[in-house]
Amino acid sequence: MHIEKTKIKDLIILRSEIHKDNRGFFKEVNKRKVFKKELVFDCLSRSKKNTLRGLHFQRKNPQGKFITVVQGEILDIAVDLRRNSKTFGKYFSIKIKEDSNFSIFIPENFAHGFVCLSKTCTLYYRCTNYRHKESETTLKWDDPDLNINWKVKKPILSLKDKNGISLSDIKKKLDYYQKVA
Repeated sequence: MHIEKTKIKDLIILRSEIHKDNRGFFKEVNKRKVFKKELVFDCLSRSKKNTLRGLHFQRKNPQGKFITVVQGEILDIAVDLRRNSKTFGKYFSIKIKEDSNFSIFIPENFAHGFVCLSKTCTLYYRCTNYRHKESETTLKWDDPDLNINWKVKKPILSLKDKNGISLSDIKKKLDYYQKVA
């Protein structure tokens, strides 16, 4: 298992070997000696084809997320919302399948979302912080400033995801909070 850097600082891919035979496959997902972040909150998500979840983040108690696809295929998206980052407002996208030889770690202060590309998909993710419902926020999935190609024409969305806020509004709020601090 080894860590692969991406174009966005601290957003990493953890590659592992997959051992396949006539019974199926086996892969190591995480080794504490390789990936040393403390992961305290585990979640499981199941979706049907064209379901788009995101782009979610927490204003307080931000969560880093270690994402593994257990079943199916997704397009995973991470948007950098770190106020002093050179890549603020930039996104990273990657397709992940159940038999991919990697997982992805999305750092704190990123918005995260994915769309299910297969008939169904199941994700297992581990977070660096607990859920803080009062500060959960959704970045507009179809924000023209992001211009994300989600690979689906008519995504299935929750009401929360339909009513996300724009990147420009998030930037204004971050600028406001920075001036007040």
